[in-house]
Amino acid sequence: MTAEKPANATLKEAAIRFLNAHRLMTIATNRPDGWPQATTVGYVNEGLVLYCFVSRLSQKFLNIRKDPRVSVAIATEFSRPTEIAGISLAAKAVPVEDRAEFDRICGLLVERFPEYADWPAPHSALAPLLRVTPEIISLVDYTKGFGHSDLLTVAKSDLAKHKGSQQSDWLRTK
Repeated sequence: MTAEKPANATLKEAAIRFLNAHRLMTIATNRPDGWPQATTVGYVNEGLVLYCFVSRLSQKFLNIRKDPRVSVAIATEFSRPTEIAGISLAAKAVPVEDRAEFDRICGLLVERFPEYADWPAPHSALAPLLRVTPEIISLVDYTKGFGHSDLLTVAKSDLAKHKGSQQSDWLRTK
């Protein structure tokens, strides 16, 4: 007889599978005037940690420099309301300063977005890399009932590099 996994471990695995299966996210930042600003960007992830490149001159980057709190939303396409699925994160975004981490993520970017393989590598002076570290994750899955979501509070141990994640649709894996 096998022991059941703790609910948080199962939710963490579901969140990682969902993140692995997508490439676009909407990131919302806090503008100086108090209005939120939401922008869609491509991302890569290592486990629960997301990375994206932005323009150093963008409002988004300026907002994050003043207030690192962000919200992220990622969703699937659906044909019926009972198929709605997505993930939202309350997170902190900071520029990556470590060159080895920057270079490693550039490699992951080309794996995830092969259409950029012929482009020059991003230069941090023009396009800083943001590390988006979640603190709270909400997994939305209307296949479990209209309006269903599971909440996961992220601990430091949850952010350890996750090896062996497979791209799959966590909704179809039951």
